[in-house]
Amino acid sequence: MVRRNLGPSTRSIYLALACLSLALHLLLALFCLSVLQTACVPPAPSSSSSSAPRTDAEHHQSSSSSSSSPAASSSNKPPASPREGEQHEPPASTSHHKGTGSSGEVPGETGTSPDEAGGDTRRVRGRSKLEALFEHPLYNLPLPRLQEDDWLLRVKTDKDAKDEGSEEEEEERSSSEEGGYDRASWTGAVETHPPWLRFHLGISRQRLYDRKDPHLAQLTRYLATQRILSTVQKKGGTQLKLLMSFPNYGEALLKPMKQSRDAETDVNLFYFSDFERHNAEISAFHLDRLLGFNRIPPAVGRLVNVTSEIREVTTDGRLSGTFFTSPAGNVCFHGQCEYYCSPEHPVCGRPHALEVSLAAMLPDLTLAPRRSWRSPWRRSYSRTKRAPWENQPNYCDTVKQTPPYSHGTRLVDLIDMTILDFLMSNMDRHHYETFEKFGNETFLLHLDNGRAFGRHSQDEPSILAPLTQCCRIRRSTLLRLHLLSRPELRLSDVMRESLARDPLADVAPLLSEPHLAALDRRLNTVLTEVSTCQASRGDVVYDDMEGKD
Repeated sequence: MVRRNLGPSTRSIYLALACLSLALHLLLALFCLSVLQTACVPPAPSSSSSSAPRTDAEHHQSSSSSSSSPAASSSNKPPASPREGEQHEPPASTSHHKGTGSSGEVPGETGTSPDEAGGDTRRVRGRSKLEALFEHPLYNLPLPRLQEDDWLLRVKTDKDAKDEGSEEEEEERSSSEEGGYDRASWTGAVETHPPWLRFHLGISRQRLYDRKDPHLAQLTRYLATQRILSTVQKKGGTQLKLLMSFPNYGEALLKPMKQSRDAETDVNLFYFSDFERHNAEISAFHLDRLLGFNRIPPAVGRLVNVTSEIREVTTDGRLSGTFFTSPAGNVCFHGQCEYYCSPEHPVCGRPHALEVSLAAMLPDLTLAPRRSWRSPWRRSYSRTKRAPWENQPNYCDTVKQTPPYSHGTRLVDLIDMTILDFLMSNMDRHHYETFEKFGNETFLLHLDNGRAFGRHSQDEPSILAPLTQCCRIRRSTLLRLHLLSRPELRLSDVMRESLARDPLADVAPLLSEPHLAALDRRLNTVLTEVSTCQASRGDVVYDDMEGKD
């Protein structure tokens, strides 16, 4: 190896270069440090910015976090699985339970705030459109004083309860406790009643529930969070429905998700061949409330665990034998029913979580019998035959002479239901029900709305046949329709805001924007039909607001 000896001049040059390099690195480091410090220094507050109030979104977040409470049950968590990350179930800590206010907001429902969904255009003078709507006098009309016979159910007095007590009842309580039910210790005090019982006791001759009743909020939260004790398939009907039982003896009707929210009904399908939709049941409840009818039982969305909350707790052999695991690894079932209950039409989790609607059950028929009425404008449910009302232009004249439509408010009650059905494009209204106790002087129950909101791209004018043929409408209904057509209280906006409070809105909006736009379009159609009736017949308004102006 040849060793090179560097001369003094060469070493000096190397040393100078090293010092120069070190100096450049130090200058570069100082420059970068000064830049970072400048970027981290916040701007000096100005008088205008420091005194400005918080934005509506910030106010919503702070108020929600201060009033939130953890979920009452952790049973929705699926079994440990490598695919659990695919579930869309939000953590319990994100559920905000809102208090009931003038807007009629239902606590226990969660979702995006109105401001986050649509900005300042969703507000009226600092309030949400929903709050402004429910504060309007049309939604706060005075009602006649209720008499004892105007309530569907009443609590027994202590004396009656003692007289009817027996050892058999005590044995039933003990067996119920062994089955997982809570011990029933209800008294005449409202505070001891579970939410479902408070709902039942609030049913009157005039309405199914009071929108401003705080117990309604507790009921919806209860449906969304209560532990599911048992599951059976509900008898009757053409499609799969489940009956869910809770530890405090409450029950709910479950309809599962069978297709995506954006899936529109094929134009070649008849109305009686379509799937029922879980989001249609929830949306129908909200729309019915926005119209001021209050005739649909409260319904709420929920993510349930197909394995732990249906399969493992069911005692129904018809249901338990239909579970299987799909090739994609999802837990599925199909039950047994008249239509769409086969392995080709399964209900599947992802892999365990399933979106469903849960509707509050009405009182048992042994306590509050209901009468089923065949709608005069019922469709033929045939692919070839037409119903009488489709062939007779003067069909309504015959209906008006037929009880119970010949007196009372039954005809305008049915037209209210017709308007609701047209707005949500529900062609499947073949029957309706009333409580027998109230006879003909009561409201109609708007039940079974699973086939609504199937098609947004076109409307079905034949649904409005009762209105167009009879040319009759309640004054209060007409005024509320005009109110919802105004830009500052647009139906689509208040519907969007109301649905945003449902728990499933955390997963995706309950109704797509095309469906919301269809509501506004159809509302204008209803008002146009009423104007046509007024131009041709004159007096078409049934005045139910005499003395309430």
